[in-house]
Amino acid sequence: MDSVEKLERLSGAKVFDLHRHNIDHITVPSSRGPEFGVLRRIDDVFDCWFESGSMPYAYIHYPFENVELFEKNFPGHFVAEGLDQTRGWFYTLMVLSTALFGKPAFRNLICNGLVLAEDGKKMSKRLKNYPSPMEVINDYGAVKDVFLPWYNAYRFLVQNAKRLEYEGSAPFVPI
Repeated sequence: MDSVEKLERLSGAKVFDLHRHNIDHITVPSSRGPEFGVLRRIDDVFDCWFESGSMPYAYIHYPFENVELFEKNFPGHFVAEGLDQTRGWFYTLMVLSTALFGKPAFRNLICNGLVLAEDGKKMSKRLKNYPSPMEVINDYGAVKDVFLPWYNAYRFLVQNAKRLEYEGSAPFVPI
């Protein structure tokens, strides 16, 4: 059941448009009982990317523990992600790190491009505009054309981590 159908069923209201000004009046009775009141949309919702920007310290529970580990490894040597992460993850990493620590969250950024579908759009789970992985493996094979590029990417990571260490950076140690 999609979100419109579910909202209509739970609220008893007909929904024509999910934009805020068209749904702010809609309420849903709490499934926990009438003593819990009604559910409604609220204004105070964080951007979903905000939390991802805290990754360099939140995943080790800094500043509540692992202070030495954090201070020894921050900022990270590099972040590697796709171009589509510019607006979301890279931005919040930079904003939060600069606000909290006065420096960026990473020293280097490796930003790869995007694989496009036949229609010229980015391949996307949401759009379902990609071929079946099994179809790709059956047509092209798994070792040479699928596994080998992944292995080469891993080798690239290891070689560059060693190069950075050789050039005087701290050793790259996955945490």
